[in-house]
Amino acid sequence: MRTLAILAVATVFGVATLTQRVPDPSASRIVDLTHALGKGTIYWPTSPTKFSLQQLSYGKTDGGWFYSSYSLCTPEHGGTHLDAPIHFAEGKRTTDQVPLEQLIGSAVVIDITAKGAANRDYRLTVDDVAGFEQRYGRIAAGTIVLLRTGWSRHWPDVKAYLGDDTPGDASKLSFPSYGPDAARLLVEDRRAGVLGVDTASIDFGRSTDFSVHRIAAAENVVGLENLMNLDQLPPTGATVIALPMKIEGGSGGPLRAVAIIPR
Repeated sequence: MRTLAILAVATVFGVATLTQRVPDPSASRIVDLTHALGKGTIYWPTSPTKFSLQQLSYGKTDGGWFYSSYSLCTPEHGGTHLDAPIHFAEGKRTTDQVPLEQLIGSAVVIDITAKGAANRDYRLTVDDVAGFEQRYGRIAAGTIVLLRTGWSRHWPDVKAYLGDDTPGDASKLSFPSYGPDAARLLVEDRRAGVLGVDTASIDFGRSTDFSVHRIAAAENVVGLENLMNLDQLPPTGATVIALPMKIEGGSGGPLRAVAIIPR
């Protein structure tokens, strides 16, 4: 099911009527996949700025009621966020151009937690995908593919999460993610709509060519990075809603992602 609501048209006494079926909250569990933006938010080491929240108003107004307001500033790519295809592919979709249908859909979760714990530079392989499909079935076109590494347990410890905390230097990073061959299979053959991960990048930390980003972007596939709570999702059966801040012409943006899981 690609949307939260299903609209159906029925004819009653010759008059077309519109009925809407919405999910019963008591029949579903909702999981937040998003780290809150704040002082502890992790950004790429070369980012010139980080998250800033400036208080503009806070307190009782002259009229006697309470009022608060803030100004925020953040790079597009930090914390839980979306990478739009144009981030690594000229002429491809910007953040505001990504279809909503691509960001709302059925998800699969491929678990490499044990392999990542044994090798923090581990990259998802074609064999890993084959093993998943042998157990759970072929990954359908348009699927939101989520890679669970277990890395969100390190958040917000920058050194544990990124493998290095040297300001301005991204050459020593170390964390697991997708491998290029697996990404090519998922994007070009299975036609996945989204690649997501609970680390800082859909490329592994030591990558110098960002091949997974380029493979995904070339096919207008978006990336979701710095997700959390993937351990609360089943391998199949969850519906994910991943809506970024709609930045006109943007290469990405802060993301609020949730999963809906039938009880």
